[in-house]
Amino acid sequence: MTRVAAIERKTGETEISLLLNLDPEPSEIAAGATISTGIGFFDHMLELLARHGRLGLEVRAVGDLETGSHHTVEDVGIAFGQALDEALGDRARIRRYADKSIPMDEALADCAIDISGRGFCRFEANLPPVSIAGYEVELTEEFFRALATNAKLTLHINARYGTNAHHIIEGCFKAFARTLREAVSLDPSEAGVPSTKGTLSS
Repeated sequence: MTRVAAIERKTGETEISLLLNLDPEPSEIAAGATISTGIGFFDHMLELLARHGRLGLEVRAVGDLETGSHHTVEDVGIAFGQALDEALGDRARIRRYADKSIPMDEALADCAIDISGRGFCRFEANLPPVSIAGYEVELTEEFFRALATNAKLTLHINARYGTNAHHIIEGCFKAFARTLREAVSLDPSEAGVPSTKGTLSS
């Protein structure tokens, strides 16, 4: 079973090319993701998302950064969500649910995922209103909301505490990555779609 998807998204504000592989070879994971969005901090977050999520990920994004990073970050979230939705196919044999708590120095982030077929995101983090190298920290919620909506998954992220915005956001991305890694993994004891409805794709 190949769980790979490629998304091309072009608007008046951004142009995005994204390739997602849920089951890359170990050598691909070791080689690292190929990420270029024009936003250094966001690139770093996507790189660690791929590494901790054990994902094959290529992202090329060109956006109207002169107006800020909002459109680029949100549209990458949309494309990532669309790719995840496509790569999961009918969701047969996946574990579906997962949750993790991840420490990042003084910060602690929790994440829970249900690959439910219903897009929903609850994001809780006490982030100071700052920008990190051109990345407005409030866009973290926008990214995860766009991703969850387009991937049709139920996502809860809660940064329980932390004082450093970089650490809080990195904790959120790592918690999401580790949780997603488990939720999309194949369950050898599951023969079909893990739902009494018989479907998780809509």
